[in-house]
Amino acid sequence: MMTRPVPPLRILVVEDEALLAMDLILMIEDAGHTIVGEAACLTSFEALDDDIDPDIAFVDVQLAHGSNGLDVCARIRTRWASTVIVFVTANPKKLPQDFAGAHGVIPKPFSRNGMMSAIRYIEEGVCAPPPRSPPPTSFQPSTAFEASWST
Repeated sequence: MMTRPVPPLRILVVEDEALLAMDLILMIEDAGHTIVGEAACLTSFEALDDDIDPDIAFVDVQLAHGSNGLDVCARIRTRWASTVIVFVTANPKKLPQDFAGAHGVIPKPFSRNGMMSAIRYIEEGVCAPPPRSPPPTSFQPSTAFEASWST
């Protein structure tokens, strides 16, 4: 079976733990994608250029300076309506049932293998929806997102 090449996707990382952000960025780059922006809080997110237009945003829930990923998620949806938003958090049960409009969540702590599997699954859904493979255990899609990819 022949697989088609995946174009490098444009990825935004919103994470306040510097080592975790660097780890995540390395995994994204190892998967062949491009980092178009980084932010550690709502203020640094708002300072990003509008033209970065990310395909995917990985967003922590608890951010620096008392800000949170739910607010970032709302602003991403306003700035870049087609961006796939994935929360990366140690407390996925604290997310609203609808994931605040995000597409899914990757619980912390995550393994490299788990994150890479999630990236590949999301990549499949972004480049040629619906994904060909089932969601990995490292990624929990929102109900709405899962329904849109199963049709």
